[in-house]
Amino acid sequence: MEHNAQHFLDLIRRSRRGKFKIYIGMIAGVGKSYRMLQELQELIDSGVDARIGYVETHGRAGTAKMAEGVPEIPRRKIFYRGKELEEMDVDLILREHPEVVLVDELAHTNVEGSRNEKRWQDVLDILDAGINVISAINIQHIESLNQEIESITGIEVAERVPDSVLVTADEVVNIDLTADELITRLKQGKIYSPEKVEIALDNFFKSEHILQLRELALKEVALRVEKKVELEINHRVGIRHERFLACISSKEKEPRQIIRKVARLSTRYNAQFSVLYVRTPKEQNDNISLAAQRYLINHFKLATQLGAEVIQYDAKTVVEGIIDVCKSSKISTVCIGKPKIKMSNIIFASFRYRHLFNSLAKSNIDLIILS
Repeated sequence: MEHNAQHFLDLIRRSRRGKFKIYIGMIAGVGKSYRMLQELQELIDSGVDARIGYVETHGRAGTAKMAEGVPEIPRRKIFYRGKELEEMDVDLILREHPEVVLVDELAHTNVEGSRNEKRWQDVLDILDAGINVISAINIQHIESLNQEIESITGIEVAERVPDSVLVTADEVVNIDLTADELITRLKQGKIYSPEKVEIALDNFFKSEHILQLRELALKEVALRVEKKVELEINHRVGIRHERFLACISSKEKEPRQIIRKVARLSTRYNAQFSVLYVRTPKEQNDNISLAAQRYLINHFKLATQLGAEVIQYDAKTVVEGIIDVCKSSKISTVCIGKPKIKMSNIIFASFRYRHLFNSLAKSNIDLIILS
């Protein structure tokens, strides 16, 4: 009965909320902004009150031409460090309340003093007000793919959008070009100004990078569509969801990798996931360094953005904490980083991990060791 009531409440909230459509591209210049403007023109021709909330043409003639004549909600001017900058005026959009609004550059970081830190947060506010949104993102800006993108391109992308934002999308559409078509557009000056072309060709626009990014984008959109279908089916038939547990430490980099990998796994299996930090006596507040505390805060923030429940649990040992949380939180799969065992304590470590493996096996809980 409780499940049915919650499901009905979710339906009510979804019906009041605006519809959300995201275009995903493998890289800049594939035509996302152009396609969004084209769709907006079609909606206007059909009598829909559709307007531009924010669009970035990047000086591309075709995109600028497509924007001509489309009603645009004036941007908000903000003075920051002696300069006048423009941002999307969220408050004005909410007041004017068009049926559909186009919001480009979903991963953009707003100028200090704006309503929200990130544009994707602006979009969530607009959707909550019952306004439909068409937006766009490049594959490299998806949070859980950050490590994978860095391994392909050698570049860590700073502006990122949590996967939880993509999960809320009602429709996800891929904008695709072949590598040859994209490079031709780049060399013709249709993406960047001439002085930036060579730099682009040496970085993101290398053929091998484009092919890998294209594959990621195609897989991502296929995955999102597949999960959307499965989610609808599961709601109707009441299938029980799995629950993953990502176990992290207070180190700097490895926990972020674990969180992102488990977020991808949870998406793949339509599962919920939690992130667990077990605080042992040697890591109580008085004993843990300020750097480690900062790392933990950032890990918890990342986990929350990716849709995880954050659990901090006090226990004598990490293994005891993991076992206790598994019992209380109905965990189906535990995910841990590859244990780093020193030769000096290999016997103790072997006993400790054997205790974890045996305890999980007795409770029918799967264990995944992540590299």
